[in-house]
Amino acid sequence: NVPNALLIGPDSESSQWVSDIADRAGVAYQILTKIRRGDRDVDVSLPSIDAARSRTPVIVDDIASSGRTMIETLNHLRQLGLPPAVCMVIHPVFAQDAYEQLLAAGAERVVSTDSIPHPSNAISLTGLLAEASAELFGKALPKETS
Repeated sequence: NVPNALLIGPDSESSQWVSDIADRAGVAYQILTKIRRGDRDVDVSLPSIDAARSRTPVIVDDIASSGRTMIETLNHLRQLGLPPAVCMVIHPVFAQDAYEQLLAAGAERVVSTDSIPHPSNAISLTGLLAEASAELFGKALPKETS
């Protein structure tokens, strides 16, 4: 739970899932512009979000490998005077010390799905995968038994 959240997509690619998550959660969101010059050289451009200073930023990205995009986003949010952000990752690759670098860059916390085992796993994909599989194969899910 993140009270008064503002979802932030770090690049145009994230728009599709960030907007869907924001709509389902009933929260505001912003999509940023990313310029990637290499694996570890990323600049992020933020729109004006002065009206969001009282919100808790939640940076949502599909894959965190080097973590550079999220780290740049964290740095820019801090420069704007926003509260520490929560980082939410769909696929937590976290190459080398990327996870530790996110925390060192000021992430309040890092949460991820369990698509790749990692200590940050806080969101289970099991239910979503079961529902999608049942729909794909045209079968109803069995009721759970105790």
